[in-house]
Amino acid sequence: SMFVKKGDTVVVIAGKDNGKQGTVTAVSPKLNKVIVEGVNIVSKCKKKRTAQDKSEIVKFEAPIDASNVQVVCAACGKATRVAHKEVDGKKVRVCKKCGETLDV
Repeated sequence: SMFVKKGDTVVVIAGKDNGKQGTVTAVSPKLNKVIVEGVNIVSKCKKKRTAQDKSEIVKFEAPIDASNVQVVCAACGKATRVAHKEVDGKKVRVCKKCGETLDV
């Protein structure tokens, strides 16, 4: 399992989008990649297939490695590493800086 979940607010800590914040829209644990809103935007040329179609440049968010993002704690508002704790029989993610749980 990964330390990042869909819907988390994360900050990018490496690469061309360093320092940007966004929400995780998709997670692929097998590839260890995440897709973050507004981060790692790439352009792809879409060729027209029929006479009615238009050729266009499509911009979309490409996946980035999960190691290049840090979860932003909702309680203290800081980018933090993730700890795990057991709270009433459930394993939950915990902020390393303030100790608040990250899971709702």
